[in-house]
Amino acid sequence: MLAIISAGIAPGLALLSYFYLKDQYDSEPITLVFRTFISGALLVFPIMFIQYVLHVEMILPDGIWSSLFSTSLLEEFFKWFILFYTAYQHVEFDEPYDGIIYGASVSLGFATVENILYLIANGVEHALGRAILPVSSHALFGVIMGYYLGKGKFTMPRGKWVFYSLFFPFLLHGIYDYILTLEKNWLLIITPFMFFLWWTGLRKVRLARELSREHYQKYVNAN
Repeated sequence: MLAIISAGIAPGLALLSYFYLKDQYDSEPITLVFRTFISGALLVFPIMFIQYVLHVEMILPDGIWSSLFSTSLLEEFFKWFILFYTAYQHVEFDEPYDGIIYGASVSLGFATVENILYLIANGVEHALGRAILPVSSHALFGVIMGYYLGKGKFTMPRGKWVFYSLFFPFLLHGIYDYILTLEKNWLLIITPFMFFLWWTGLRKVRLARELSREHYQKYVNAN
């Protein structure tokens, strides 16, 4: 059991540490990052219950609609809700790059608990594959969400950026889940998609760092 829990936690903490250490200016308080991580972790249980009800009642047909709504929209909306009404409103969210940290934190909290439960049910031998696909994809959805929220907080008008912060993770997550439902050639499709997702996520990290540098320089010049 200790091996399963360790294997389940390690990828999430490693990815969160990577994005956290990319912060160039004012590092975020560990307590707030941890609180956001725990909030994402606790989301797993109500979301699993809702998904179970949707599946049992056959409210959505299998395929693209199930991938988009019972998985992608449900998970990304609740993560976005937690991020928007906790970290985004917090006084410590004071530069654009902070969105990357808190977005990754809430997503990786969710992914970590989901990962542990999967490994308990299916075995620790799946740990590597889970780290490469579900855990890293959740992290990147969170990075993209956080990038747009971070840009929206410091760029007027804010509305379209806040909308993008939910729409793009929802769309990418839906495509990701739909690829995994394919019976044939799913690996040939998911591989370039994951490269694209990493490229997009790391590009958002770079852009967010540039926005934070500009924000910091304006602050220094004003004072």
